Amino acid sequence: MKAGVPQLVTFLVLCLAAWIAAAQSYPSGPVRLVIGYPPGGSAGVTARVLADELTRDLGAAVIVDNRPGAAATIASDIVARAQPDGRTLLVNWHQAVAKALLKKLPYDPERDFIPISRVASAATILVVHPSLPVRSLKEFIAFAKARPNQLAAALGGIGASSHVSTLQFAKVAGLKFTMVSYKGGGPASVSLLSGETQVMFSSVPALLPLIKAGKARPLMVSQRQGSALAPGIPGSVEAGFPDFEFTFWFGLFAPAGTPQPIVGRLFQSVKASAASQEVRTKLARLGMDAAPSASPAAFASDLAAEGPRLESLLKDIDAKAD
Repeated sequence: MKAGVPQLVTFLVLCLAAWIAAAQSYPSGPVRLVIGYPPGGSAGVTARVLADELTRDLGAAVIVDNRPGAAATIASDIVARAQPDGRTLLVNWHQAVAKALLKKLPYDPERDFIPISRVASAATILVVHPSLPVRSLKEFIAFAKARPNQLAAALGGIGASSHVSTLQFAKVAGLKFTMVSYKGGGPASVSLLSGETQVMFSSVPALLPLIKAGKARPLMVSQRQGSALAPGIPGSVEAGFPDFEFTFWFGLFAPAGTPQPIVGRLFQSVKASAASQEVRTKLARLGMDAAPSASPAAFASDLAAEGPRLESLLKDIDAKAD
């Protein structure tokens, strides 16, 4: 038995040396950021800003690979099955959303990924079609409460931030909408423009052009205070609905088994990019705030705390991931 101890120590030393060597040579080729949403949305533009910064910091090409569908599980499965060498990474929201919407996942959300860092976060705006006879959030809540399931809410996809924010708002306000899911925020906005739907939560950049053109009436930013990115639109406190707050985020994940030195290298890159005023300005134009985690461990802790709330919100709805 004693003879095996030196062998074990040697093995562990060799493993450590291999991990350090991997980190020092990382990346040895192009890096792919896989996202589970269509191009042009908040996830896609956030990933492209991150890709530009990682390319500069890592000294290797970082490309964005859009694999939309099934509440981002297609993209997640690709990364879960990838080689854990730091060259295939996932940009995603919380896996609790997919877990709540699908009976069975092709991967284990907790076991198959290493959280690296949150990258950016944002609020949404609640807008209604201009034909609705409401001018404030209080008027809208009264109007909708008197018409259960008669107003159609546009969703940018099952499990998307627009979906979760609509569900949370309806739950807190005691409202019932007919949920209509589209393949992305663009088609959802078109449905609001045409009057096919009458209610929509979406990101600031997606809705501001419609608001300025008078084609969508803003009622509230989904955070307690208003946003400088959406001047003149009240936050939930000013709108008289202080019990409601919703923000979404996108984070960076690696396949399980990725050497910790590589995870650490990627975290430092995300942290450095978030400190850049240029990056903050780019994200602000997209309605996003740079929001890096304090550490990979802190990000994992935040995920563990947020997961049960999201699952509870979504578990009772009759929805299937598209």
